[in-house]
Amino acid sequence: MDYSGSVDIMQYSRLHIFVSGKVQGVYFRQNTSYKAQELNIMGWVRNLRDGRVESVLEGERENINKLLDWCNDGPKNAIVTDIEIINEPYRKEFSDFQILTTV
Repeated sequence: MDYSGSVDIMQYSRLHIFVSGKVQGVYFRQNTSYKAQELNIMGWVRNLRDGRVESVLEGERENINKLLDWCNDGPKNAIVTDIEIINEPYRKEFSDFQILTTV
């Protein structure tokens, strides 16, 4: 069999993150979406009623790490105090990156 076209799943990652601090009302979701698209990361981002931002990210591990680094600072006027990171099995579940409604 020829596996030359197969995807090396070890290169890919999926993170479920919760960002705390002053992260709502500062365009955090919008800027996360722009950055994710720039880095070819799939998934979603949304505000939570408790003031945090939640996101699921899937993509190449190197790009996920770049977006995570960006999330540590966030956009202008954001003040990130904590990021909870949950590693999940890569599923290739998404075909784009979306901004979801608040829950």
